[in-house]
Amino acid sequence: MLHTFHIPVLGLGYSIDTPLKVARYGISSVLSIVDDDLIERIRQYHTEKFCLEFTPIDKKTADSRAKRITAYLNFLKQNIDLQFEQLKQQDFVPGSDICRYFELLPEHANLKHGYELMMSYPDGESKIIFQNLLRKGMVIGPIDVNIMAKVDKMNFLDNKYTGDHNSDALAALRGFAQSELSASVVLSAGMNPKLYSYLEQFADFFPDENGQMKKKVILKVSDFRSAFIQARFLAKKGIWVSEFRVESGLNCGGHAFATDGYLLGPILEEFKLKRGEMLDELSACYKMALSQRSLLLKTCPDQRITVQGGIGTAEEHEFFLHHYGLSATGWGSPFLLVPEVTNVDNNTLANLTAAGTGDYYLSNSSPLGVLFNNFKHNTAEQQRLARIESGRPGSPCTKKYLCNNTEFTTEPICTASRQYQNLKIKQLKSLKLEKSVYQAQVNQVTEKVCLCEGLCASAYLKNGIIKPKENKAVAICPGPNLAYFSGIYSLDELVGHIYGRINLIRQGDRPHIFLQELNLYIQYFKGLLNQYHLSKNDKKKKQLLAFKDQLLIGVDYYKTLFKTISHQAVSQLQVLLQDLSLSEAQLDQMTIGELDSYGK
Repeated sequence: MLHTFHIPVLGLGYSIDTPLKVARYGISSVLSIVDDDLIERIRQYHTEKFCLEFTPIDKKTADSRAKRITAYLNFLKQNIDLQFEQLKQQDFVPGSDICRYFELLPEHANLKHGYELMMSYPDGESKIIFQNLLRKGMVIGPIDVNIMAKVDKMNFLDNKYTGDHNSDALAALRGFAQSELSASVVLSAGMNPKLYSYLEQFADFFPDENGQMKKKVILKVSDFRSAFIQARFLAKKGIWVSEFRVESGLNCGGHAFATDGYLLGPILEEFKLKRGEMLDELSACYKMALSQRSLLLKTCPDQRITVQGGIGTAEEHEFFLHHYGLSATGWGSPFLLVPEVTNVDNNTLANLTAAGTGDYYLSNSSPLGVLFNNFKHNTAEQQRLARIESGRPGSPCTKKYLCNNTEFTTEPICTASRQYQNLKIKQLKSLKLEKSVYQAQVNQVTEKVCLCEGLCASAYLKNGIIKPKENKAVAICPGPNLAYFSGIYSLDELVGHIYGRINLIRQGDRPHIFLQELNLYIQYFKGLLNQYHLSKNDKKKKQLLAFKDQLLIGVDYYKTLFKTISHQAVSQLQVLLQDLSLSEAQLDQMTIGELDSYGK
């Protein structure tokens, strides 16, 4: 890949067509394939926009979910290939798309050096030959897809289970696997053995006679141990993990999978120290599994490690690449402020640009029961509160992608649904709880918000395809790092910021990425302590002590690291160490009721 950053998946609808906007420039991006209704409507929108004939795939068609996904991915490939070929044929005229392609590249890219040299050539045959060589070096940005492995609703027809292969995650994987794309599936949100085993059913995930795979697997992970376990499971089945995409547990957008106190720096250090050992073991497992399929492989494919979550400056970007030997970094939330790249409606965009640090918070609003990074000024939150006020909490459940609760029903329902919340509140009333306890538990129930509709609404609003009676409430889930970006940017501006050509953020009040994450974990730990004091037991105490110990180990790691970062000016180093000391002091004051174990 020519670029050293990628655009991760952004909700359901925010990056659903991002590849159509950036792939021709060689930029990698990821779209979600969770919602096939959204996918079908976006396929229709772009098909008609391109003046092509649209053939719908009805929801009642056999295997409609997989077929819709396949059709959309094929549409993307065909049209991005066409965009790219048209771009390559352009003349190298300032302001043209082909010039933009090269100007977006990082400064160190050989292709960019060649472009700048070519532009200085006088017109003539040599310049034309040079231009054709540059064209041959151009590549399309990967069009990758994301599946949340555990968003895997079972499906029923006439009250009968339609089988494992028709669950949501497996059908989505089948849609990708049967497409014409040569790309990767990003598997996130934990391990799903059923889904992972299903990969074996598709030849595209195995190497051809030249050792090349048409389809690849990327694992989004939060620590080394889980990465190794998942990759080994897959390697034993003959499936190679081409990339580990390490994401901060809390300093990220969307669902937040907090670690047990393990911080991003020490996690990346472990990858750096152990990646060779891991590669050797995975290679042995992989070759053995392939040999059982009569597939011989002389050398294992490459394995990349990348990082994402809370990166905000070119200095941080370069530091990750060079200090930890990473292939790329992921920049997600800042691209929500780039209208030509993502689907953010005008009202939400205005709210994001005006927001401060206090407008981003960690919530329990996801029906998945996982922490969720939220934004105070999204209209889905306003609608949730209005429904509670009117005595009708919960949402009508139309899409049912997050139905996972069977507390009151045989068939799973969603905890954000009006049906579930009414049943749960009725149960709480019957328990005759103290008023304060009752209200606290009701608040926990009604905090859940419908994400299936909310994470799609902005795409419908921006593209003018919202239906007359359709819910217009927008849910958006940026990471807290977005608070330090306050403008509306072009693609060129944000890419320029990533590569250090310009600066788009208020540098003065933004903490270093490692300190930002540490402070988020301290706040999270404070919440865990509050829960513990309401219901104490020895098991929780032991877990909290281990959590705090791990944070303090991370602090010690950063103390050493910051002193060895050679590019930091003395004044910057003093600020880093001072901020780290303040965070450490805050953590030291948080006790669990007995002498803490770290350093004792």
